Amino acid sequence: MPLKSSPISKVLTGRFNTCCIKGSSTMTKLPFALAACAVLLATPIVLAGDAPPPMSFFITSVGLGDGANLGGVAGADAHCAKLASAAGSKYTQWKAYLSTQGAGAINARDRIGQGPWYGSKGGKIASNQAELHGDTLELARLGNAVMKNTALSEKGDPINGVGNTPNTHDILTGSKPDGTAYTDAADHTCKNWTSNAADGIAQLGHFDRAGGGISWNSVHPSRGCGQANLVATGGAGLFYCFAADAK
Repeated sequence: MPLKSSPISKVLTGRFNTCCIKGSSTMTKLPFALAACAVLLATPIVLAGDAPPPMSFFITSVGLGDGANLGGVAGADAHCAKLASAAGSKYTQWKAYLSTQGAGAINARDRIGQGPWYGSKGGKIASNQAELHGDTLELARLGNAVMKNTALSEKGDPINGVGNTPNTHDILTGSKPDGTAYTDAADHTCKNWTSNAADGIAQLGHFDRAGGGISWNSVHPSRGCGQANLVATGGAGLFYCFAADAK
C-alpha cells in the first residue's frame, strides 16, 4: 500500500530532484551540485500557514519621555506590559531588562525568566540565559542574536541605529555584560531609574552592536540622566523588554 506524502516530504523530494539530480547531470558538475544540495536540504522548511513563535522580546518603541526616570523598575515593567498588550502579546509577565544597586540590588538577568525569547517577527534572540549572556567561552564566542535586524520594537519596526537619523541605539540597562548589577559605590542606574537630573549616570548597551562597542547590554555610561542627556549620547530612553513567562 503506497504511503501518503506529507507537505514536508513533497518539499524535500522537490529539493532533492531539483538540486541533487538535475544539478548533477555531468560528473564535472557533481561536486558543486552536492555542495549546493547540502545547503538547500539544510535550509529550514517553513510551510504556508506556519505561525512564528509569539513575541517574547522587544525594544520599547518609545521611552517614557522623562530621561532615565522610569518610575523605578516597576514603572519600566508597566511600560513593557502596556506596549506588549497593545501589540497583542499572549504573555503577561513582562519585565524590563534593568539592574538596580544598593540595598536589595537586582540583577537584570534575574528578572526576565529563562527563555527562549523571540523577537516581534519571530526571530530567535536566545534559547536561554547562558546563550543570552555568553556564560561560557564558547557561548560568548557565538553570541546571541540581539542585533539590528532582530532587535525590533513591539510593533515589529526597526529601531534607529548607527547610520540612521536620529541614532537611538543606546539602550538603558544599568548592567554589566553578564547581566548583573554594579557593586561599586558609583551610580550606574540614575538612582535606580528615578532620576532625570542633568548629572548622574546610566550604563547603556548598543542593540546594533555598533559605534564604540559590540556589547548589547553594557558599552558606556550616559552623560546624565535627563532626556536631553540621553539623546546627546545617541539614545532616546529606550530599554529591552522580556517576557519572564516565555516558554
